[in-house]
Amino acid sequence: QVQLVESGGGSVQTGGSLRLSCAASGIILYINTMAWYRQAPGKQRELVASISSSGSTNYLDSVKGRFTISRDSAKNTVYLQMNSLKPEDTAAYYCNADIRTSNGRLVNYWGKGTLVTVSS
Repeated sequence: QVQLVESGGGSVQTGGSLRLSCAASGIILYINTMAWYRQAPGKQRELVASISSSGSTNYLDSVKGRFTISRDSAKNTVYLQMNSLKPEDTAAYYCNADIRTSNGRLVNYWGKGTLVTVSS
């Protein structure tokens, strides 16, 4: 059974930094795109950043220049370095990945989320 487990959330003040991690475990043949989404109370879930297997990245406009996504393929782990945090970054952050499992299928998985709270 493949699982994605996030860590690194917490509470910080405006201007602070946090680093989120998400590790995939289980029988994994290959991980394609890995991504971070977030969902604030009363709002829809939105894509924050993604990184392909080749390292190409995409970012939500509002986080460009402040957030950096990276991955360690050997560890099946994706990271999100968040700097210059703002109160509007407050949300539950979810890890997402397209994973090819032992049966050969490419399946999209979600983590359970980690909460980030930024106070002014």
